[in-house]
Amino acid sequence: MQCPRCLPQAGTSWSRIQGSKLGGREITRMLLSPSSAPGARSSFILGRMLHPAGSLCFEMSPLRSFARYQGGFQESASQPSSTGPRQMALRNVASSDAIQKHRKSLSDWFSHQPNEERQFGPSFSLDTIHVDPVIRESSLEEILKPSPDLTILNQLQSPCSRTIGLQNLFDADACGQQVKNVVLYGTVGTGKSTLIKKMVVDWCHGRLPRFELVIPFSCEDLSQGNVPVSLRRLITKKYLHLKEVVPLLGSAHLNVLVILNGMERLNLDFRLSGTELCCDPNEAVPPSAIVVNLLRKYLLPEASIIVTTRPSAVRRIPSKYVGRYAEICGFSNTNLQKQYFQMRLSQPGCDGSGSSSNSDERDNLVEMLSRNLERHNQIAAACFLPSYCWLVCTTLHFLYFTKSVPPRQTLTGIYTSFLRLNFSGEILDSTDPTNVSMMKYVAKTVGKLAHEGVVSRRTCFSDEDLQKCFEVEMKTEGELNLLNVFRTDVFRFFLTPCVQPGKEHTFVFTIPAMQEYLAALYVVLGEKKTLAQRVGKEVSEVIGKVSEDVTLVLGIVSKVLPLRILPLLFGLLKMFPRFFNQLSGKDRDTIAHTMAVEMFKEEDYFNDDVLDQINSSILGVEGPLHHPDEAPEDEVFELFPIFMGGLLSRRNRALLEQLGCSIKNLAAFEIANAMKKTMIRNSRKWLPPSELMDYLVFLHEFQNERFTAEAIRSLRAINLSSIKMTPLKCSILASVMGTTSHEVEELNLSSCHLDVNSLRTLFPVLLRCQKLHLQLNSLGPEACREIRDLLLHDKCVVSTLRLSDNPVTEQGAKYLAEAIAGNRSLTHLSLLHTSLGNQGVEVITQHLAQNQHLKELDVGYNSVTDEAALGLVEVAKRHATLKEVHLYFNDISEEGKRALHALRRDRDGVQVLVFLTVGTDVSDYWAFILSVVKKNLPNWDRERVQQHLRLLLQDLECSRRQTGNPWKKAKFLRVENEVKKMLVKIQQGTL
Repeated sequence: MQCPRCLPQAGTSWSRIQGSKLGGREITRMLLSPSSAPGARSSFILGRMLHPAGSLCFEMSPLRSFARYQGGFQESASQPSSTGPRQMALRNVASSDAIQKHRKSLSDWFSHQPNEERQFGPSFSLDTIHVDPVIRESSLEEILKPSPDLTILNQLQSPCSRTIGLQNLFDADACGQQVKNVVLYGTVGTGKSTLIKKMVVDWCHGRLPRFELVIPFSCEDLSQGNVPVSLRRLITKKYLHLKEVVPLLGSAHLNVLVILNGMERLNLDFRLSGTELCCDPNEAVPPSAIVVNLLRKYLLPEASIIVTTRPSAVRRIPSKYVGRYAEICGFSNTNLQKQYFQMRLSQPGCDGSGSSSNSDERDNLVEMLSRNLERHNQIAAACFLPSYCWLVCTTLHFLYFTKSVPPRQTLTGIYTSFLRLNFSGEILDSTDPTNVSMMKYVAKTVGKLAHEGVVSRRTCFSDEDLQKCFEVEMKTEGELNLLNVFRTDVFRFFLTPCVQPGKEHTFVFTIPAMQEYLAALYVVLGEKKTLAQRVGKEVSEVIGKVSEDVTLVLGIVSKVLPLRILPLLFGLLKMFPRFFNQLSGKDRDTIAHTMAVEMFKEEDYFNDDVLDQINSSILGVEGPLHHPDEAPEDEVFELFPIFMGGLLSRRNRALLEQLGCSIKNLAAFEIANAMKKTMIRNSRKWLPPSELMDYLVFLHEFQNERFTAEAIRSLRAINLSSIKMTPLKCSILASVMGTTSHEVEELNLSSCHLDVNSLRTLFPVLLRCQKLHLQLNSLGPEACREIRDLLLHDKCVVSTLRLSDNPVTEQGAKYLAEAIAGNRSLTHLSLLHTSLGNQGVEVITQHLAQNQHLKELDVGYNSVTDEAALGLVEVAKRHATLKEVHLYFNDISEEGKRALHALRRDRDGVQVLVFLTVGTDVSDYWAFILSVVKKNLPNWDRERVQQHLRLLLQDLECSRRQTGNPWKKAKFLRVENEVKKMLVKIQQGTL
């Protein structure tokens, strides 16, 4: 599996943006080196320099070890030996204290990890394993020519030729000329900056012996300074330790590597009339002139230079000054992707605990992800970008290893951090005077496409769709230039050709959830406005700043309104100056309305909850895939409103501010107020469990405690049955419910895969629930200990507890017996089918007398025999409040049954439910007993159920023969028919 690349030209059609696929022989280079945290955007001392890339982390021993396959820098065999006195002096300088201090300062700087990486635990340090992206040798002709119009399937099969190792970048070219200048280019997210960072760290630890000195520069930092400065002053200003080494930089025997990262941030002019020649390192010139003369080889001609840049800026350097072009193609081989996921997800401590207890779960994740890469080409096509590999790992970490309450991260926060790591501070085109933020441009254009797809429930887009969203408002040369830069550098980061059969000429979002995120960003930023709202906002802002300046108002309004209606507009402006202020604020009401409507869309009911949807999109769905000829299922866009809420949280607004996408505090406050009434009113309606889980996720993502508290107070009954309550979902439920302290009438967590850790997380919530349904889970003796602590807590209000179909066993019964003895709130307890046995029931019987509140006890289907059953009923007779004891589906003999009837006659207040008969009459609870059988049949032993039903049938027939009352006989026959029907359905497998 190889992944596509995209190098479009201005004027190429959207279909031609696909480019040609890179692939070919399997490249499995693994570099064991101290490197940056995967996906992290770091900076050199000069400022932000690096983009996310595909570095891979692996915890190493304190002793540094190093191995490189098809990779690392090695000493060149052709490198001249240094034997002369001058050369020996230079060698001494290269190993001097100044150089060692320089190495240490760079190493210390690069050891800092961003917050986005610290969540993965201590295993991701500088001494790590790193998977290198594929590098392909290229040429300017290939960069400038339009990409061929190939289908995605043909691109997947095209070979990746002329791959080049990182150690060979400065080798002689095909003509035998020594290469001094290398241009390393790649689209956003392919890993060029992290690869450069790894080179620097390699050198810091002596793994780059070809060069005695490495000097990294950030072109973004250089672009901020317009004051003339000399090269020597620039180096010593940034790297003070090199003060004594700088005079020797021009020597032919001191191998120096200069790194210029992010060259697209500089406006370089190689014309002599624009940038004069300068060969003196002491002469003060603008920083851009220093860069130009370094590349001209007029300044420090012996130095090797590597430049990183986006594809759109490659042509700014004349080809005569470039010795080699190299393109970073990311992980254009699924084996590289698998290595990344295997090593990153398999690290002990990646769950933040540092323990190896979850190794089986991690191994299972890696296996599922690997299988999905093999059979689902779309995710493999997305993960050719190392940045998306980072996003996949981060999302899986969030879904599986979040155990804190409240969770330290949100889903919206992951995607916002991901975009900040890739686009923070990035402008689309440095040559454009508007300095448009790259992310702001993406929100306006790609966000519009994403939103239209969500509204029309589409995930595939044609050329026409792209033209409609991107080219419909192209009016100036500058706007067209921005579009061309976006096509070349950024387009493939968000959109990729579809791999589904029959849809090869359409585009989909690289990661499905990214469509919903960008659609939400488009709405929340207020880009979805009517014409009147746009005019109102622009005019009101101008009026507020410069009163009624007709020239400014005319210039703004003429962009969106025909000139013929301007007189009418100005007439309204003079008569109703506040009208436009009110109109411009209505888009916030629109945002609130959109969020509320999308949150409670009825046609989306009964889908999996959003966390499960994200999980299946990454790990795939186990089982047979859909046949290509089958009609696809309706697309579900339930993340869209959740992302809208998440984007309004304070943390995400702060990150968006760094991306040039500002959402003001007042706007977020007004949107929340406008949304509050609708959201609370709709939340009072009955919601299916999956939709209720989505609602809880929304409130968690919103990160507004006051809003959440008001919304949760209206939830008196919470039904999450059959939702797989992962540690993350339990944390979200506990976090959301923790905003209030009100009592909950009923909490249904049946069939939710709960375990003892789930109960610990949910403990504060369970204390406040009156009716608690925990049946059909995996709650064993350890969980019963937690339930004991819950029931003995002085703030516990649980009155009904259903634990049926859990492996409680005799040991768990001991904990529950202690709880029964000391609890003051419990009135109804169900232990149906919990493997208690005689000993478990006897333990409960011993503690039952100390209880003064229990009214109903169900210990049916627990293999209880006569003696234990009789003992329980004897105690129940003397209990002050106990009214019902359920003993059906136990191993009670006919003699035991008669003895139980005799005990019940002695005290009419206790109802003992054993069979469907009561003497010569039908039990009033026959329908209840049969309903319990139907409900639990999927989880019970069918053979044993049939055996019990046959015994019940014999008992019914015997009692019917004993009675002479025709009405009672008719009642017996009715119940017999119901039992026979159930037996037949069980035997046929229809029940």
